[in-house]
Amino acid sequence: MKAKKTPFRPSSPKKPAESASRGAREEGADGRSAAEPRARRSRPGAAESAPPGRRARGAEEKPAPRGRPTEPGARSPRPPRAASGRPGTAVPIKPERLQKALAQSGLGSRREMEEWIAAGRVNVNGETAQVGQSVGPNDKVKVSGKLVNLRFTSSRPPRILMYHKPEGEIVSRDDPDGRPSVFNALPRLRGGRWIAVGRLDFNTSGLLLFTTSGELANKLMHPSSQLIREYAVRVLGDLSDEAKKQLVAGVELEDGPANFASLDDAGGEGANHWYHVTIYEGRNREVRRMFETVGCTVSRLIRVRYGPFQLPPLLKRGKCRELEEAEVKMLMRALESETKPAAGPRKGP
Repeated sequence: MKAKKTPFRPSSPKKPAESASRGAREEGADGRSAAEPRARRSRPGAAESAPPGRRARGAEEKPAPRGRPTEPGARSPRPPRAASGRPGTAVPIKPERLQKALAQSGLGSRREMEEWIAAGRVNVNGETAQVGQSVGPNDKVKVSGKLVNLRFTSSRPPRILMYHKPEGEIVSRDDPDGRPSVFNALPRLRGGRWIAVGRLDFNTSGLLLFTTSGELANKLMHPSSQLIREYAVRVLGDLSDEAKKQLVAGVELEDGPANFASLDDAGGEGANHWYHVTIYEGRNREVRRMFETVGCTVSRLIRVRYGPFQLPPLLKRGKCRELEEAEVKMLMRALESETKPAAGPRKGP
């Protein structure tokens, strides 16, 4: 009995692929499949009945292509890479001083790491570490009993943050008084921590730098770098010409003499007057104490520059901006050639 054709069961026409597969299964006059690849037909010594993917006995073995696995599922060995990241001869990592390797790993400045080592908090390969000893990639280093993943010198630049610190924040992670910390506003890191480059007082605002490299932080803070700090200062009271000359020439503080590299009038009205000062040091409350020696009180203090870093005008208080990798490389080159620049006058904030 023939099945009736309905609109719900249309007869499907034969597909070209099906007819081609049928023709491929039909053997030719020579006993070979019509769809068999020409490469198998022309290969001498190969058995006609050998299934695809297998080598017949007596067939000539072809060498495996270079850079590909010789067996199914096997991984091809990767060529060694140079320090630049391109294939080539691998460059061995040289051992480095322990305090330098710890600082590069973002645990703190090199000076802090030296203090930790001297206090016996650092252990290398099961033994108490010594200041100045060298470590390599194969050494196991523990700090306070915790294993540390050391980072050695690489071509990748460190990360740098510019933070607009507002008044009322402390530059410390631990404060017994429970005051707000600048570190609460920074992005979180995995496998490291942000290191503050210098400090700002609780009542001082402005540019504050952070980096993931203790080595870079130490370089930025060390007196030998001679990086200039520029502040916008609002002073209560009249600053005479004699007092200006005295502050530039030098005044005596409790912890030694101090002087401004430059002092420029930035305008103002009434009792409040703005000045821009530059200094090459970063002692505790140094700018405020210097003005107090000439009978003036600082009512507001803003850091607007640290070496080659300028406080971005659009960066709001309490916000941070991370530098791009190209910017970091440019600044690293600028640090290498940084000298004492002649600070010109600036307009008031």
